[in-house]
Amino acid sequence: MPELPEVETTRRGLEPLIVGRSIESFEVREPRLRWPVPSDLDEKLGTRRIVRLGRRAKYLLIVTDGGTLIVHLGMSGSLRYLSVAQSPAAHDHVDIRLAGDGVVRFNDPRRFGSLHYSAEPLAHPLLRSLGPEPLCDRFDGEYLARSCAGRRVAIKQHLMNSRVVAGVGNIYANEALFRAGIHPARQAGRIARRRLDRLADSLRDVLNEAIADGGTTLRDFVASDGRPGYFSMSLAVYDRADAPCKRCGLPVRVRRLGQRATYYCAACQR
Repeated sequence: MPELPEVETTRRGLEPLIVGRSIESFEVREPRLRWPVPSDLDEKLGTRRIVRLGRRAKYLLIVTDGGTLIVHLGMSGSLRYLSVAQSPAAHDHVDIRLAGDGVVRFNDPRRFGSLHYSAEPLAHPLLRSLGPEPLCDRFDGEYLARSCAGRRVAIKQHLMNSRVVAGVGNIYANEALFRAGIHPARQAGRIARRRLDRLADSLRDVLNEAIADGGTTLRDFVASDGRPGYFSMSLAVYDRADAPCKRCGLPVRVRRLGQRATYYCAACQR
């Protein structure tokens, strides 16, 4: 699933190509995504100028002078900019046609992604209850300690709770916990403050590195120019079950935690 760095990579790739351009029309070939594609996108956003590309958690915000298109990439979605017309391929469900030349094409083989119009995106039901961004100043060890106080839930599940911190998915939760030396199943409320300081820093570092490297290479993920990301070459534990830990050499373990595959080193993480 595209996570925060993949969405941020897409945002940065599209931004110089479409900001300042006007939307001409939408071509919806398959409206049956996770939620139906709104039938009035042309009416709401046609002829509107794109003024900014934003991101909230894993949601991309195409902000125009007449409202915002909220895009979620789901499990396998991608947005690509095409400078010249190309025949749609399988799973190319929606085109955002720009005035003059160019199109932003939404592809989603599994159709778990979605598009939504909102005049006030941060008040939209999908966004209004999200916690702080993990890369913002509000998120630090002090905030994490307050959110963990008295909680018996596993720290990995706590990190992946979007009401606690926005946009942290399975891959980067695994990686941040490994860097911080914290066992993913440890109860959130039983972790010392100094260790939570380290975890907040580790999460910020791993996300920034992933963004710089273009996101994690998943089978389905590509960036806005069609290139895959490369951060998976640097993953320490995720998807490395039974491989030697890069610190101590013991085998990386895997277990189910909150219905998600959880990778960790039993020697390095306590």
